[in-house]
Amino acid sequence: MADPPAARIPPPALLARGAPAAVLAALPGARAVGGAVRDLLAARPVQDVDVAAPLPPDAVAECLRAAGLKVFETGLSHGTVTAVLEREPVEVTSLRRDVATDGRHAEVEWTTDWREDAARRDFTINAMSLSAKGELWDYFGGREDLAAGRVRFVGEAATRLAEDYLRALRFFRFQARYGRGEPDPVAIAAIRAAVPGLARLSPERVWMELKRLLAAPDPRAALALMAATGVLPAVLPEGADLARLDRLVAADAPAAPLLRIAALVPADAAERLAARLRLSGEERALLLDMARQPRPEPGASDDDLRRLLAARDAASVLDRAWLAEAAMGGEGWPGLRQRIAAEPRPVFPLQGRDALAAGVAPGPSMGRLLAATRDWWLAGGCLADHAACLGHLRQLAAAGPSG
Repeated sequence: MADPPAARIPPPALLARGAPAAVLAALPGARAVGGAVRDLLAARPVQDVDVAAPLPPDAVAECLRAAGLKVFETGLSHGTVTAVLEREPVEVTSLRRDVATDGRHAEVEWTTDWREDAARRDFTINAMSLSAKGELWDYFGGREDLAAGRVRFVGEAATRLAEDYLRALRFFRFQARYGRGEPDPVAIAAIRAAVPGLARLSPERVWMELKRLLAAPDPRAALALMAATGVLPAVLPEGADLARLDRLVAADAPAAPLLRIAALVPADAAERLAARLRLSGEERALLLDMARQPRPEPGASDDDLRRLLAARDAASVLDRAWLAEAAMGGEGWPGLRQRIAAEPRPVFPLQGRDALAAGVAPGPSMGRLLAATRDWWLAGGCLADHAACLGHLRQLAAAGPSG
């Protein structure tokens, strides 16, 4: 459908070069959509450019290949392909209308009606589209909402949520990043009523959205709002200590989702959370390590810090210091972090070849002697050098098993 643009802005440089320019040139009537348009208007860095086109997916792929772009059918059933030019990807989606939705998935069919496609999007600030010439289409007042710091559903909030209950979590993510002042009361009422529907979401989708929210510069107000609406206990039944998160963010800790979830959730619930939300193996290991390992305090001795650093790198020890500060509050934490950052990581000075040179036969006994020597080195604050450790190992070897 040919409809006039709502406004014009200077032609965006982002759409005039590289893969986005090539994609828009290859697809008649195509426009940039979603987050790229929102962040361009908000003068924020644009992470990715997504494009929509009034063509069915097979025609989109054909036009892109004819223009010399590589095409990967990354989501063809939903009308999405990924075009790549010189290693720069652009996701391209055919205009769609929903045929049926169940709160998790949607059956779609293709359309040429831009307003109809925009009407199925979640929030007004995400429903705008933009041509390479700077022509802006804004069917639902997204530009005004963006300027006002207002996160508002497109159309009926309850309908948008019933189409996909993940939009309840997305609301809080966008509220954390773009919202200012009081949240939209219509959205809040609809989200509160939609809380039971969150149980239908897959754990992987919930965790992905939580991670994005927790990566916001300051998610505290959004999380408090989640708690007030009943969303937070629905997605974190293990419990969430907002006071600990408040201290963590106030201390200017890194905006790392795993660090923040470790502050929110009780340490003894970390394993349950990792299993329930199906964290990756690496995420699970990091979360459990933060939950279980000793945490340094401002009064820790230099020996204690060296022992901690001998077991893990400085970044991991700093994470534990952030979590200890979040749990305990009080004074002295900046000084502790400075001490951790300034302390070189101790490395146990012996290896198997040192034991061999000392006359220890290979086998389990060598491992036991090295482990015992390392325990002695740790007990001494990791200060003993190579010669001292080797001397201790020789003493243990000479004393025999009973020694």
